Amino acid sequence: MKNSIYITTKSSNLLNKVAKIVVSVVLIGLALMFSALLLIVIVTVGAMAWGYLWWRTRDLRKQMRKYSPDQVVVEGEVIEGEVVRREVNGISVKSETDEIGKFIQTTR
Repeated sequence: MKNSIYITTKSSNLLNKVAKIVVSVVLIGLALMFSALLLIVIVTVGAMAWGYLWWRTRDLRKQMRKYSPDQVVVEGEVIEGEVVRREVNGISVKSETDEIGKFIQTTR
């Protein structure tokens, strides 16, 4: 009785080996070609998106050049610092920073 599960193959001759090598080289060449094409598409879409954003923000860049930081007028005076206020049982407790704040207010 012959077992049909096992298929015997003939040993490859030289022509089959050469055909396999040629098909492999062609497939690798096609893969490289399509990967280069995909890279070109990605770069083109990226350049178009950058150009679109550059074009849409041109008015903003004009305004930024028009008002340089030296020309900005600040009304009033800004003092950077920290305000500490403590309350114990709803009663405000004075701290050193409160005294400094009073001093700054009286010197104006």
